[in-house]
Amino acid sequence: NAGTEADVYISVYGERGDTGSRQLRRSQKSKKFLKGQTDTFAVEAVHLGHLYKIVIGHNGLGSGNGWFLDKVVIKDPITDLDYTFLCHRWLDEGQDDGNIARELTVTDDSMFPGRQELELKREETWAAEKWKFQKGNTLQFYNRLIRGFVCLSPDSRVNALGDKKSKYGKVFLVWMYA
Repeated sequence: NAGTEADVYISVYGERGDTGSRQLRRSQKSKKFLKGQTDTFAVEAVHLGHLYKIVIGHNGLGSGNGWFLDKVVIKDPITDLDYTFLCHRWLDEGQDDGNIARELTVTDDSMFPGRQELELKREETWAAEKWKFQKGNTLQFYNRLIRGFVCLSPDSRVNALGDKKSKYGKVFLVWMYA
């Protein structure tokens, strides 16, 4: 019962405006919005520039109108960019939070041009730091609130007493800031 027979509507928002509410009528599949199925629709609109959100929902009509939506992917034919909007929730008055419409923000790399650079830095940092996490090492996290250490031992024990001094010979400090 994850599919729906209700009429589904979408509004797409970009840096240059939005499409307004559009019903998704003609799928490339003979039956729309079935469980486990990927449906493809063409939505005609002026070019909206970079997309940042969508609002998608249904009218709640018909038997079995509740719908579990995994994600929406919009392909911009002008820029050839894919915009992914993750949902992974119910659009159903009797499930989840009872909403039959969701506002979803973009989650793909096209809106985050620096994301690849950040990922490269993350990989470089991990390559330089992963030796600390080898088997047999004890990690200590310093907690500024209690001004003491939380220790993770090689045998999976956790000492969260906040000791002021290290009892271990080989210790690696990991500073975490929130």
